[in-house]
Amino acid sequence: MSEVKKIATRESYGNALVELGNKHEDVVVLDADLAAATKTGTFKKAFPERHIDCGIAECNMIGVAAGIATTGKVPFASSFAMFAAGRAFEQVRNSVGYPKLNVKIGATHAGISVGEDGATHQCNEDIALMRTIPGMVVINPSDDVEAKAAVEAAYEHVGPVYLRFGRLAVPVINDKPDYKFELGKGVVLREGKDVTIVATGLPVSNCLEAAEKLAADGIDAKVINIHTIKPLDEELIAEAAKETGKIVTVEEHSVIGGLGSAVCDVVAEKAPAKVLKIGINDTYGESGPAVELVKKYGLDADSIYEKVKAFC
Repeated sequence: MSEVKKIATRESYGNALVELGNKHEDVVVLDADLAAATKTGTFKKAFPERHIDCGIAECNMIGVAAGIATTGKVPFASSFAMFAAGRAFEQVRNSVGYPKLNVKIGATHAGISVGEDGATHQCNEDIALMRTIPGMVVINPSDDVEAKAAVEAAYEHVGPVYLRFGRLAVPVINDKPDYKFELGKGVVLREGKDVTIVATGLPVSNCLEAAEKLAADGIDAKVINIHTIKPLDEELIAEAAKETGKIVTVEEHSVIGGLGSAVCDVVAEKAPAKVLKIGINDTYGESGPAVELVKKYGLDADSIYEKVKAFC
């Protein structure tokens, strides 16, 4: 069996920006002294005149991006999720969200898979923060194919967009001829009748693996990939809740305010069902190898399998 191709979605982001820059002269990329890590350096090499390094001043970077957006250009402001969503939250809210400016925020190094950088850099709160900003689109792609499609979709969408990318290389699962990315639409990766696993970002591939393990135990799990957390595909979630009666959400993010909370809102209102939220349980991360942390915090395939099995 051939080895599964793995690519970090931050790499996909950098490559997608170059593709976008080749097609659209109005694309401008900003970074906060992290171009090598966020991979915007790839864009800088191709289009140095359209790349602005704002230094270690993320709040100012968002303000600069807002100003650029008022000129009709499309800025992609990039930094680690902890700084783009956390440190610069007030500027994102008031300088981008409130005036509904066409700014795209490329947040890399999200979640605990940042690894050895530790709790201060492992942002497990960004989806919750960005969801609260009126009009903000929130996208968390699961692999290379989806990440590139998300960048293109973010450009096409007029208005603020938050794009979440990871540091750890993840399996490419969407390299299929019929794959289609549509903002606000979930993707059914596997049909099932006993339980629905709704996942986003890094754990999506692990959920597919867990579903195969569950099948061996006679549990038929439906798997849905939610790349757009806001606006959420409420219709798909409600239908799945009615079909299976049990929902398990999986995210590399706090169980407070992220995908799980968004799904619970829909289920409570439209299709009451039991829900189990798998994610970071009201705790900070810690320093360590990314793969080990994913396992410790219960986001690997075996852990997801065990939790879903017990839930069923």
